[in-house]
Amino acid sequence: MIAIIVEDRCTNCNACVVVCPTNVLDAGPGIPVIARQLDCQTCFMCELYCPHDAIYVAPDCDHPVTVDAQAIAGSGLLGEFRRLHGWDEWADDPRFTNEHWQMEQVFLRARAMAQAGNM
Repeated sequence: MIAIIVEDRCTNCNACVVVCPTNVLDAGPGIPVIARQLDCQTCFMCELYCPHDAIYVAPDCDHPVTVDAQAIAGSGLLGEFRRLHGWDEWADDPRFTNEHWQMEQVFLRARAMAQAGNM
């Protein structure tokens, strides 16, 4: 479940708001707001599409987790999901195989269903 958006890394591009299939995030006047945390399905799309590694999604999909921004920044976990999936700047690194692109259509269908009220 999405746990935190690290303010000093976020550039307010709102890519996470756009890509979230369940509309957990709202665009704010500053950084996006985690408005409906319990609706998070732990799909990691927000973390994957964040080009500045400002989002941490905890692996617990049933319960919100409280985390400290400095501890998360120091842990090396920010950006780990993008790196391990060979996303974006990691796409040409042979150590990280990008197979997550295969899920994009599944997530887009889920988002359409959620927006249509079928979930």
